[in-house]
Amino acid sequence: MTTADTPDLTVGTPSIDGSDAGSPLSVSDEALATVLDVRAGEDDPGATALRVEITGANMTDFRYALDLVPIAEAADGDAVYTQGSHGELTVIVPAASIERMLGAVLDVPSNSAAGGLVIKNPNTPDPLDGLDIDLSGELPQRVQAVLDQAINPALASHGGYATLVNIEDTTVFVTMGGGCQGCAASAMTLRDGIRSMLMGAIPEITEVVDATDHAAGENPFYS
Repeated sequence: MTTADTPDLTVGTPSIDGSDAGSPLSVSDEALATVLDVRAGEDDPGATALRVEITGANMTDFRYALDLVPIAEAADGDAVYTQGSHGELTVIVPAASIERMLGAVLDVPSNSAAGGLVIKNPNTPDPLDGLDIDLSGELPQRVQAVLDQAINPALASHGGYATLVNIEDTTVFVTMGGGCQGCAASAMTLRDGIRSMLMGAIPEITEVVDATDHAAGENPFYS
């Protein structure tokens, strides 16, 4: 599949609707038609599979690679199965992605104008996976450690950062700066990303509050 032929792939709202318990990733009828249309341009469509792989994560979302490859390229341990009422499409999910893709659905966006394909995955990444963070200090030190080593490196790609401003009992108050201040997506980022990361790493935290003055933000990364 060439770059020009590759459908855009974005992450949709997690959902298990339409999933096939017998395969890691099921393909909706609409997405199947899109993939088969692109595959028709390959030299040997019948010997070509759709490979869907998790390539990384960004806070609360996985990143995916979507490719058309020869079926023969499937490796030992990969999930190889067919989709469609007549098995029209062979799907390959690499072994390392299988568990994290169980129950996921490849579909078209609910907004038809958006184009491309979306993956609706009920699974979410562990944002602290692979990080060795010292969480042995007092609560403010532990919160700061998670901000410094896990959260701010992820926000830095959008020109933003999060700062601890106060702790009251087990409630943590955080502000967002840089590209995250005044950002239309920052409230969701705090709720779905920073909040879950802090509360997951430090179970005694009962709430994370966004204390940012978003009205004062200038030139946010997202509008």
